[in-house]
Amino acid sequence: MIRSSLKIIFIYLLSCSLNAQTVEDDFEGNGSITTWYGDDCAIDISYPNPFQESINNSNTVLRYNDVGGPYANVRFDVLANFDLSVNRTFSFKIFVPSESITGNQPNEVALKLQNRFLGAPWSTQTEIKKAIVLDEWQVVTFDFANDNYINLDPNSGNPVNRDDLNRVLIQVNGENNNDLVTAYIDDFLYDGTIDAPGIPNFDYLVWSDEFNGSGAIDGSKWFHQTLLPNGVSWYNNEIQHYTNRLTNTFESDGNLNLVAKKETFTDQGVTKEYTSARLNSKFAFTYGKVEVRAKLPSGVGTWPAIWTLGKNITEPGGYWTDDFGTTPWPACGEIDIMEHWGSDQNFVQSAMHTPSSHSGTINKGGQIVPTASTEFHVYTLVWTEEQMIFSVDDNVHYIYNPEVKNADTWPFDDEQYLLLNFAIQPSIDPNFTEDAMEIDYVRIYQETSLSIDNQVANDVTIYPIPARDSVNIRIDNQLIGTNLKVYSMLGQKLVDTSLDSIDFNLNISAFTKGIYILSIENETHTIVKKIIKN
Repeated sequence: MIRSSLKIIFIYLLSCSLNAQTVEDDFEGNGSITTWYGDDCAIDISYPNPFQESINNSNTVLRYNDVGGPYANVRFDVLANFDLSVNRTFSFKIFVPSESITGNQPNEVALKLQNRFLGAPWSTQTEIKKAIVLDEWQVVTFDFANDNYINLDPNSGNPVNRDDLNRVLIQVNGENNNDLVTAYIDDFLYDGTIDAPGIPNFDYLVWSDEFNGSGAIDGSKWFHQTLLPNGVSWYNNEIQHYTNRLTNTFESDGNLNLVAKKETFTDQGVTKEYTSARLNSKFAFTYGKVEVRAKLPSGVGTWPAIWTLGKNITEPGGYWTDDFGTTPWPACGEIDIMEHWGSDQNFVQSAMHTPSSHSGTINKGGQIVPTASTEFHVYTLVWTEEQMIFSVDDNVHYIYNPEVKNADTWPFDDEQYLLLNFAIQPSIDPNFTEDAMEIDYVRIYQETSLSIDNQVANDVTIYPIPARDSVNIRIDNQLIGTNLKVYSMLGQKLVDTSLDSIDFNLNISAFTKGIYILSIENETHTIVKKIIKN
């Protein structure tokens, strides 16, 4: 019966809106923590265990290498706040070889909890310090209910009564010093779970380019942005001309090549000494997963990027500006999926630009990719209604999920389009002559609509997802005459009509923003799909 089927689906969707997740990592590939990051120190989250003995025979561990950074630590973020009123204990194994230490700092390890949503996350941190023994593995436990804790701000209150802590830091042998220390960490465990937002299953390919042609790029998918936005230069002190020439943009051997060259070139009455390319996608979307497999250029002064801008941006010369430009940067929103600077060769970064974080960007994260310029890697953005998740080869390095979502922090419920570019900075190596960002593919995925009838589900197409005022429903001939019903998530029936053609337009302009269940049913089939109203 359709009523019972829909009831099951409503319960399932509601229960999946939050997922109980563990917070643990054995550094053998079995953990739930994917955002390890080193501040002022080098880390390796899959380092061969150099001391396989006593309580730890693991093959791999986290290596923490403080090479003198005054505030060195390793940290990770979680998707939701810890509830320390119920579960308040963190533990891990640690080994610190005495030969790695300089200075006279006390041999100790601190675990700190912070609020990652703050511009200064440390300002309200709470921490526990524990003494450690050198040259042996030991388990260190931090209990925020029973151990002595230190609040940086005395007004922060007892940590077990707080609900704003979502970042964990581990720091060995103190801070505000330039001493050296190497530590090995294993089997991190929080004794509870967190209720993290569920991540949609973005598995339906809605747009892509595999770059399997030869010569010019596909003009139905890409637009060359070449107009100097202020008539003289590009932003950020870039010193190149972007061109639409094959010299700077072409397909070959299954790859797109964005080529920067040192050459004198005059365009729009302005002469520059470098050329390159900047592409806008002729496809815009809201929510989904973006995957770009790319190999990056190298050298001081090179600056390739994979990013998005709001379709409503007013920037002169952009593909969407004339028809949709209403909003200046940064209010339109910018998502930097990947930026790479040749001056920091193996580091790639992701960042968010909004009215609350631009110019001196605070919302950012990155990771070391040792072969960024010699091998292809997959740069991924997962964009949901709640958060942005950035990764390289499935290794997450940054999550953006502001606690307060408004026009200043989250202009990301509207369409964005993709940009690929290779900029040249004034610091370019004088010996630079030519290099390229090579891209194997660009793929954008969104959710497959929910269905309980797989036999005929492929005969129903619903687009766009999400939608604003209307949803297009395309069906196979065999489904003409079937009933179409739409329900709210509380089970209220909002639409009850008949599909009288293979192409049907459903008006949802009166719906409030949210998720709805669409049911197509006849005597032999029941198809249930999810639609999202923006």
